[in-house]
Amino acid sequence: MKLITVKAFLLALLIFAGTATAQRNSGRWTMLGTANVDGAVDHDNIRVGGSQAYRAVQLRVSGSAINFLRVIVHFENGRDQELQFRNTIRAGGSTRPLDLVGNRRNLRSVEFFYARGGWGRNRPSVALYGMR
Repeated sequence: MKLITVKAFLLALLIFAGTATAQRNSGRWTMLGTANVDGAVDHDNIRVGGSQAYRAVQLRVSGSAINFLRVIVHFENGRDQELQFRNTIRAGGSTRPLDLVGNRRNLRSVEFFYARGGWGRNRPSVALYGMR
């Protein structure tokens, strides 16, 4: 009886591991573009090419911290979604995954507004990632 219970447990574990791997692989991040922040303006726009649809976006910061004020996603169909996001992201950090309305959406661009700063030599750069 114990042998059957152990085998059933191992089988369930294998099924769960396979399902988790499939979910993780379907949620890979793809870099969609970058923007160099110079501090002279208070917003930038990253254009997205291609016909891929995404369900979430993420901004990753390098160089220096950025104080984000708001993020607007522009979709191919002409609609926009303002993401509720107001946070300072340090160099090497990223936003949480920012979910898009609907299932999967084709992106035209992502516009982000930030507090202007005097970054000096270590100017920030923002990379936009999308999750299918």
